[in-house]
Amino acid sequence: MASLNKVFLLGNLTRDPERSYTPKGMALTKFGLAVNHVYTTESGEKREEANFFDIAVWGKQAEAAAQYLSKGRPVLIEGRLRYETWQNDKGEKRSRISVVAERVQFLGSGQRSGGQEFQEGGPAPERAERPSRAPVETPAEDITPEAPAAGKEKDDIPF
Repeated sequence: MASLNKVFLLGNLTRDPERSYTPKGMALTKFGLAVNHVYTTESGEKREEANFFDIAVWGKQAEAAAQYLSKGRPVLIEGRLRYETWQNDKGEKRSRISVVAERVQFLGSGQRSGGQEFQEGGPAPERAERPSRAPVETPAEDITPEAPAAGKEKDDIPF
């Protein structure tokens, strides 16, 4: 049976990231994300509703998220949904769906210089808007390969 668990969310942090470490030293950063949905009712009235998500980020991206993100900052999250269940102190069964981020792209900074905005085909958001305070290592899976030089495509067919 085939299955797919993938989610993309674009929104703003609802609280500052909270970083912690596992006993083996792996970084974990958690934060909330608000994603707005705008729609028009049958009567033509525009309405907006907010959806709130708990986000968990692991490893090097957790370190970067804790260092550079803050409440209100816009981010793009690519990840997977996770269903969690537990019992509270009163013995009541609780559950929730959270998001485990596999990739976090920083979209805006508090202060922009030059008014640069992300456009399709332009620089990746995290490259264009990342704060310049300190360099952050980018995992290999986050690096977009450059296009081959004109006329030197790998599958260049001579007809």
